[in-house]
Amino acid sequence: FTVNALFYDPASGEIRDYVDGYQDIKDGVLRIIGDPRTRYQEDPVRMLRAARFAAKLEFHLDPATRAPISQMGNLLEDVPPSRLFDEILKLLLSGHAQRSLKQLRAEGLHHGVLPLLDVILEQPMGERFVTLALHQTDLRIKEDKPVSPAFLFAALLWHEVLATSQKLEAAGERSIPALHQAMEQVIQTQVEMLAIPRRYTANMKEIWGLQPRFAQRSGKRPFALLAHPRFRAGYDFLLLRCESGELDMELGRWWETFQHGSDVQRAEMLQPDTGPKKRKRRRKPRKAASSGGTTDFAAED
Repeated sequence: FTVNALFYDPASGEIRDYVDGYQDIKDGVLRIIGDPRTRYQEDPVRMLRAARFAAKLEFHLDPATRAPISQMGNLLEDVPPSRLFDEILKLLLSGHAQRSLKQLRAEGLHHGVLPLLDVILEQPMGERFVTLALHQTDLRIKEDKPVSPAFLFAALLWHEVLATSQKLEAAGERSIPALHQAMEQVIQTQVEMLAIPRRYTANMKEIWGLQPRFAQRSGKRPFALLAHPRFRAGYDFLLLRCESGELDMELGRWWETFQHGSDVQRAEMLQPDTGPKKRKRRRKPRKAASSGGTTDFAAED
C-alpha cells in the first residue's frame, strides 16, 4: 500500500516518496500499489489486510483498490487455513477488532474466514454479544492487558453453538449432550475455513462447557466449579452473557460475591437443592450357597 511505502534516507534526513503515499496519508486514503486485481491474484490475503489497515487507520479504501474485492473474495479459499487464521488473529488483536470486523463484512470477506458470522449477527442477541466482546477486547488491548484468542473465538461463535444446541434439544436430545454435540458441529464448520489450533478449540469447549454449571448454586457444585482451572475464563464469559442481556445480571452478581466471600458467606448463599435426588442402589442380599456340588458342613454331625 502507498501509505507504508515511504522510505527514510538517513544520509539526507529526507523521506522518499515514490508512490504519493504521503498525500494519501493526508487524505486518509488506503491505496494499493499497482493494479489491484494483479496484486490480489498474487496474494489474496492482501484483501484482508486492506480491510484491517482501513479499519485501524480509519482510512477509506480507494475506489480502484476496493472495487475488485467483492468479485475476488473467493480467492481466499485457496489460501491455507493456517495462514488465514494468523491474518484474522492479527485483525482481532489489532485493538480495532470492532471496526475491522465491520469492514470485513462490508467488503464481504468474512464469508471466506468466518462463515457463521452472518448467521450470528442476524440474531439480535448474538449481535449484542459479539459487539460487546469485541469492544471489551479492544479496551483490554489499549490498556495493555492480555487477551485470550480462545476466549475471543468462543465469544464469536457462542450464539451459533447456542442455536444449534437448542435445535438438538427440540429434537429430543438432553441439554448437556446437545451442548457438546453443538460445540463439535460449530467448530467443525469453522475449522474447514479457518484452522483454529486445537489448543484454542480445547479451551473454547471448556469455556462453553462450564456455562450450564454456573446455574447450579446448591450443594458442593459451586465449590467444585470455583476450583476448576478454567473458572476465571468461564466466569468472564458468564459476565459477558449477563451484560449482553442473554442472562439476568443477578447470576453474575451472585458469582462475583460467592467467589470473594468468606466460608460463612458462601454457606449462607447456597440455594436449596431442588434437583432430582440420586437414588441409592440397594444391595441385593447374597444368595445362600447351593448344596449341589458343595459340602454343607453345618449339616454334618
